[in-house]
Amino acid sequence: MAPIKKEKKEVSEFERKRLANIQANQAELKKLSKTADKVQPAPAPRPKPKTTSAPRKRAAPVIKTETRPTRTSSRLAGVEADSETAKRKAEVEYEYEQLQRAAKKMRRSEDLNYSDMLVEGRKYNKGEEFLSGIMRGANPYVRTFTKEDIKETTDEGLRALREKMSGLELYEGYEPNQIKITPERVYSLGFHPSPDKPLIFAGDKMGNMGIFDASQIGPEVKAEGNDDDDEDPEAPEPAITALKLHTRTITSFVFPADGNSVFTGSYDSSVRKFDLQKGVSVEVLAPDTLDEEMAISSIAIPKTDPNILLFSTLDGRFGRHDIRSPKDTEIWQLTDKKIGGFSIHPLQPHLVATASLDRMLKIWDLRSIKGKGEARIPSLLGEHQSKLSVSHASWSAAGHVATSSYDDTIKIHSFLDAGSWKVGHDINEESMKPSRVINHNNQTGRWVTILKPQWQEQPEDGIQKFVIGNMNRFVDVYSADGEQLAQLSGDGITAVPAVAQFHPTKDWVAGGTASGKLCLWM
Repeated sequence: MAPIKKEKKEVSEFERKRLANIQANQAELKKLSKTADKVQPAPAPRPKPKTTSAPRKRAAPVIKTETRPTRTSSRLAGVEADSETAKRKAEVEYEYEQLQRAAKKMRRSEDLNYSDMLVEGRKYNKGEEFLSGIMRGANPYVRTFTKEDIKETTDEGLRALREKMSGLELYEGYEPNQIKITPERVYSLGFHPSPDKPLIFAGDKMGNMGIFDASQIGPEVKAEGNDDDDEDPEAPEPAITALKLHTRTITSFVFPADGNSVFTGSYDSSVRKFDLQKGVSVEVLAPDTLDEEMAISSIAIPKTDPNILLFSTLDGRFGRHDIRSPKDTEIWQLTDKKIGGFSIHPLQPHLVATASLDRMLKIWDLRSIKGKGEARIPSLLGEHQSKLSVSHASWSAAGHVATSSYDDTIKIHSFLDAGSWKVGHDINEESMKPSRVINHNNQTGRWVTILKPQWQEQPEDGIQKFVIGNMNRFVDVYSADGEQLAQLSGDGITAVPAVAQFHPTKDWVAGGTASGKLCLWM
């Protein structure tokens, strides 16, 4: 029986369109799949738009700085989540990110210019003059005052004074490197008021007090008849006494008029009195508990009342303490910043000059205390602001105040009529301006003690003058009108004599270094 041929069913128009769409979609998916298999390092260029009869204006080209491949959607590309293509794509992106991170951490061995090293993103100072401002470093042994300056002096009185002060000679008994007066860096110096012999006291950063008597005779030259030429005995050392008075930095010394004792102030929050006859040190001021901090930055005792102790602290407080009564202490908060140093007028001890981290020199009158409760403070007579912090303020007997500050200046303020000031006196802004500004490198850095001017309290010649350390390893001497009188130097000075001190009456000058060594000129 012959097979019966089945007739094909006629396909409807709808069915033909559906099948055609399926074929078109499959072709499109195959094309996308092939494209996704190739991970390009850069995004594919956009297809050119079809041209029309009316040409369009071209937009400005967009500059792309990113070299990283543009991330694409795997779902839209027809790539399954767990397929090999997706895994390979993730691996390529991860490797690229790792290379970018490694490049940022890689050491740069080439020479770098200043402009190449500037940090962006913040308001940093980007000018090249910034470097010249901070790099005003020391030039060891390079003089800023020479013999030629003395020869060219036309004023006979000034010339004679310069010759006199420049004629001071370095102590010959021992070299400065041999006179290690303290174990650690010298932070403060004091001259015993005795005019008979130079007796120097030094305080270091660890609370040690060194004492050196410069009247001792140095080592003598070997006698001619000595036959022991082959022997090389140890060189004799100077007699120095070192005492552990405090546990932290000794910041200042004060000698009463009788010279039988010395007061020392320290960062360990105490003031002690050392009896030079008995060799006993007693505490005269300290907080009630050991936990309370009151780091002493400076102390003073008026000549008119040896029982009153004045002191300043690193947290901006100023106090007055009666040594006879341990509980009789007044403390005032003068500023929120550190008081680096203060001094009292030698003849008007109620006048106090403070120098602080807030860039201010302030003059106070202890005769008038204003305010109530914790707001009580001495009467403020006037103030002057510097560009940078003020390190110290020192009164002269004639009424000058010398300050040193980190703007590389020494300023001399003149208050010659201070003895006539009544209670409630006000110093106007014009009178607070310095009468002389001296350019002076005060950039001590971390390892050198801060430079502070110190006046000669009662000069025998009646001429007001002060000393201050010089970063070029000298000690500078200036007059009250800002004229430089001398630049003291000598052989064997291998460090900056940053801490400088005048004897109260004699033209003796001492300088202490960061290595604990002492320089002495007489």
